[in-house]
Amino acid sequence: MKRLALLVVAAAALVAPAAASAHPLGNFTINRFSRVEVAGHRLYVRYVLDMAEIPTYQAGHIDRRAYARRIARNARLQVEGRRMRLVPLGTALAHPRGAAGLHTTRLEVILSGPMLSGKASIAYRDENYRDRIGWSEIVVGANTHSISDELRAYPKNLLQSPLDVTSVTANLAPTSGPDIPPALSSGKTLEAPDRVADSGFSSLIGRKHLSALVILASLAAAFFWGMAHALSPGHGKTIVAAYLVGRRGTPWHAAALGGIVTVTHTIGVFALGLVTLALSQFIVPETLYPWLNLVSGVMVVAIGIAVFRSRLRHRRSHPHGHDHHHHHDHEQLGRGSLIAVGVSGGLLPCPSALVVLLAAISLHRVAFGMILILAFSAGLALSITGIGLIAVLAKHVFRRASFDGRLIRLLPAASALVILAAGLAMTVRALPKVS
Repeated sequence: MKRLALLVVAAAALVAPAAASAHPLGNFTINRFSRVEVAGHRLYVRYVLDMAEIPTYQAGHIDRRAYARRIARNARLQVEGRRMRLVPLGTALAHPRGAAGLHTTRLEVILSGPMLSGKASIAYRDENYRDRIGWSEIVVGANTHSISDELRAYPKNLLQSPLDVTSVTANLAPTSGPDIPPALSSGKTLEAPDRVADSGFSSLIGRKHLSALVILASLAAAFFWGMAHALSPGHGKTIVAAYLVGRRGTPWHAAALGGIVTVTHTIGVFALGLVTLALSQFIVPETLYPWLNLVSGVMVVAIGIAVFRSRLRHRRSHPHGHDHHHHHDHEQLGRGSLIAVGVSGGLLPCPSALVVLLAAISLHRVAFGMILILAFSAGLALSITGIGLIAVLAKHVFRRASFDGRLIRLLPAASALVILAAGLAMTVRALPKVS
């Protein structure tokens, strides 16, 4: 019965919808909220910090008072053009569980500002964590609506383009009520219970009892999630298919591409893990993603140009299209670009795989985490290999069918242009994000 239950759990993991991360905005984000308000004659700022799994892991033990002082220093307030000091009055801290059993952080700080004798113009600017990606929101007034419910519930339609409000100006005046500071949250309200269920790849590392059957089921699930991840946007599926069409691809080439993707993706996860653990004071891990995207784009552009130039030279030397005697030579020409295609497909590590690696270290399950990541990368590679095989077989079927010979000869050149266009699109998307 116990084994049956384990198999049911494994099957459920395979068919459940993939959750990319437990934090709605992603595992790397640091999110900030400020509410500027007046009670009696005193100005207050209610500040909320929401850190996802990876920043929380990097931070280690959080000294709430030290964080409050740092937040106060970087929350810049001016009243009638004069800089005013903000002083921490109280803090509340919680660590809700996120992906793979890793903790996230919610810190609330009440900051006390100056007394207002009458109506005054204020300017507030939040300079905390300016170099980190995430949601940034500021509202003015005790009863003003927060569209994220003070970082408790992020609107789904804004998850791809988070709010980025870091400064505000307003006219404020004393209220008729007493000078009572805003209240801190507690209990479930502080825990911010809107976290996405951790039902995907990252949940596997947290299994409590690691029997042989659980390990095998977990590896099968990790393999499946890798296959599913390869079918999501990215990882060069179009490029792989176009390359194999344009360079006389064979089933061996498709398998080789899969192997290169597996090795590249696995190395990428471990390298990013090293940066996260050892070099985060010098390199913010998430800033590497735009650079990796840019490198991938430039590589793909180079591959497209190489394929097109090779095909052009071949056409000039064989104007009548009799190229079947040069099959082996044509394959040799593509060996370097074959490696480049595979590297570009696996160069961008999946954030969920990085979360699994960090969770494995924190749970002292490094070996288990490593084989899960390897299984995930192998699943990713199998999907890309399958796409490559389909492209190779489709080309053979297409070639044998009674289509116009001119159209057949144009296929490699057309595929080179597809690769070039895809590479240019990747590069253009990555350039604005590189800083």
